[in-house]
Amino acid sequence: MGTFKIQHLREKFPVLQESIYADTAATGLLYKDLFEWRRQHDVAYLVGGSTMKQKSFEDMSSVHESVGDFLGCTKENVSLTPNFTIALNLLLEGLPKGQRVLLLQQDYPSLNWGFETRNYDRAYVEIDYDLEERIYQALKKAHFDILALSLVQWTNGIKVDLDFLKRLKTEFPELMIIADGTQFCGTQRFNFEDSGIDILGASAYKWLLSGYGNGFLLVKDRVKKRFDLKAIGNGSVNGDMSKRNTISFCKHLEPGHLDSFNFGSLLFSLHFLQSVGLETIEKQLKLLSEKAINIFS
Repeated sequence: MGTFKIQHLREKFPVLQESIYADTAATGLLYKDLFEWRRQHDVAYLVGGSTMKQKSFEDMSSVHESVGDFLGCTKENVSLTPNFTIALNLLLEGLPKGQRVLLLQQDYPSLNWGFETRNYDRAYVEIDYDLEERIYQALKKAHFDILALSLVQWTNGIKVDLDFLKRLKTEFPELMIIADGTQFCGTQRFNFEDSGIDILGASAYKWLLSGYGNGFLLVKDRVKKRFDLKAIGNGSVNGDMSKRNTISFCKHLEPGHLDSFNFGSLLFSLHFLQSVGLETIEKQLKLLSEKAINIFS
């Protein structure tokens, strides 16, 4: 990316005119283009009322499709959710007891607590520089049904090797890998179908720059049969009562309405990030990371 283009992008983020912002891992910034889209959205709601909202609900399938395109997943295997935590809890309500789960010590509470409060048989791996080797040795020593972990650790930024997860699936094909991608999605190119991950969830308020109240869960067909999902509501059938007994897996995770403001923001930001280019973003983050390591060392 050229200097001019970087400067052009910086101008879209008012905070960057006043400071260097290094806290996207906590909260991604709001930018001018999205702010203007949101303003227009609410003006349309102000004057259009239910007519505008009903149309936006009908258009929600385009959000499923865009999330799938962005992350390499079919839209049928995309579930839209207000955040990762709600999605995971709805998912775990349909997971049978008797599962043996491998977790990481001091991983993000919203990930670990869901398994801990449901009293699954658990073991933990310490997070350290040799994290992948520790996970591998734990899986070699004992049987586990599930490996659940954040792709990027919230306390120290340690990132799990995606190729390692793919190799795990080759050696342990029955192991279900559930990943929290909240700290990861939007930082580099990623293809869910080609990955070793079976279920990937994320809230979209960090690197995806979409604000709060939106997220998603991606699920591979091969693990759906391991769940008996119970969540259900009018959103599960898109208002068509005749579909009460034919609800798809992902629609069980969408029992209520999806807000056009929040998910419209997600759709807008996915298009924005694609216009910048994931290759460009990945390259720039690598450059800045290397610079920071050299300076802070």
